Amino acid sequence: MFQRDYMMRMIEQVTAAIGQVMGLRQRKEHIEALKMIGDVFDRGLRLQSRLVHTLSDEDLVKLLTTNGVPDTVSLQAIALMLREEGGIREDQGAETESYACRIKSLALHIRLTALDAEESLSDPAKEAEAMLDKLRGYELPPSLKLLIAQWRERQGRYDEAENWLHERLEDGSAGAGEAAAFYERLLQLPDDRLVAGGLPRAEVEHGLADIREQGVL
Repeated sequence: MFQRDYMMRMIEQVTAAIGQVMGLRQRKEHIEALKMIGDVFDRGLRLQSRLVHTLSDEDLVKLLTTNGVPDTVSLQAIALMLREEGGIREDQGAETESYACRIKSLALHIRLTALDAEESLSDPAKEAEAMLDKLRGYELPPSLKLLIAQWRERQGRYDEAENWLHERLEDGSAGAGEAAAFYERLLQLPDDRLVAGGLPRAEVEHGLADIREQGVL
């Protein structure tokens, strides 16, 4: 009961805060909007703002996991607050800060999809799609490319998973062994799933053969 009451209070507080932050942003009251976001971190989540920005998305998940159970409501709150901060920083012309907030927001939302988190504050998958679109045209960190590739594979969007795999092969963050394992996993799937995922069996076989022909396996 206590845990549910806590979650409901958190949902109400964050939902109200998002609405207020959006209003402040529309009125270009950026300092006040950032202060409100900081208050959500400091008072609502009991996490110092500095810690939220310093820790990686993976470390935030670990920090907010107790006895193997992640606090997905708090993680959603952090991801949404970072989304809002990213927009405010963009309005201020602070591209580096905006990029950092959006990268972490995207990573957290993707991790929430992997945790099958309930849509307590928003739909993590839709939020991830929207944030990925915002970051289109930017070079993403290798760790995030891996998260996206894994997410696309879980979604059954195999052609997109392959595209991200190729990006990682090009930047050196993935090796031929990982690529071969990807294609071998897909070959275990029925033809209809491969076709639906945009990567028919013939293309999967070609991808695996191409990796093997490089002579590094």
